[in-house]
Amino acid sequence: MTPSKTLKRLYSLPEAAEYLGRSPWSVRRLIWSGELPQVRAGRRVHVDIRDMDAFIDKNKVTDSPE
Repeated sequence: MTPSKTLKRLYSLPEAAEYLGRSPWSVRRLIWSGELPQVRAGRRVHVDIRDMDAFIDKNKVTDSPE
């Protein structure tokens, strides 16, 4: 029997950066500008996967250049 992989909801800044395809400092700038919400636990900063997915959906561009 193989253990199932647990899906996590909160990601550290380096993990969030990898998920979004950006650098950790780029993710920090998104947080500081208010574009990406953060979850703080003491001094630790995490990003909710739901907020990252919402950020991606909000910034999708579907219209094609003419």
